[in-house]
Amino acid sequence: MGEAAGDGAAPEPNAGDRRIAQAFAQRRGRAALMPYLMGGFPDMATSRSIGEAYADNGADLIELGVPFSDPLADGPVIHAAGTAALRAGATLEGVLGVAEALAPRLPVVLMCYVNVVLARGTGAFAHAARDAGVSGLIVPDLPLEEAPEIEQACADQGLALVPLVAPTTPGERLAAIGARARGFLYTVSVTGTTGERTTGEDEFRSILERVRAHTSVPVALGFGIATPEQAAAAARAGADGVIVGSRLVRAAAEADDPARAAGDVVGALAAGLIG
Repeated sequence: MGEAAGDGAAPEPNAGDRRIAQAFAQRRGRAALMPYLMGGFPDMATSRSIGEAYADNGADLIELGVPFSDPLADGPVIHAAGTAALRAGATLEGVLGVAEALAPRLPVVLMCYVNVVLARGTGAFAHAARDAGVSGLIVPDLPLEEAPEIEQACADQGLALVPLVAPTTPGERLAAIGARARGFLYTVSVTGTTGERTTGEDEFRSILERVRAHTSVPVALGFGIATPEQAAAAARAGADGVIVGSRLVRAAAEADDPARAAGDVVGALAAGLIG
């Protein structure tokens, strides 16, 4: 990757953790907004433009998805976008190029499935992500018991490995995951896959209180959040960060100008968190 990303310089320990922490801290008590971006959808250049629109309209961090053929955590909207991206020729290198373009503006947290990491090799994958300016990595199908190798590779490159917990995560396991979380703890608000839902503040508060008791890092809430009202409800319920995915991917898919449409949605979400 390019000069701004490091050009092979020695990794700075915990650099990703610190940059992510700074993004949450800069919100001064308001929840950070982390929109999801499917790399390569509808094509690579447009996905970069969508990411730039996110940054222009109030995003604090970006979750950048690597398209995958069998995305078990994703609902129909994001699944379809990933399939379209792959058909359009999206590659890991291309998505890392999008990360490199966006990383100077705000922290990029890469989301990919474990097969993508293993196919490249854990060390090589983490090194490439770091060179692209990535701050953290989310691997939704990586169990706690199988995480140490990737966890170490991320630590070696100064990346935060961000784990996920769900409403169904048992207390003992939640405590173990929370203790090892880096960057933030991705908290799934509902059972099931990604998608727009009608979940409200009471449900958000219940899972957030449970998770917060088991970790010292920021807690970000995702899955099912689609509107400014839901984002504000998540913040009132105690979320340090709000992650929105399917609503934004749908906006991009349905618009003649995907970047403008997705940027407008991010702007409305950001305004809801401020208000």
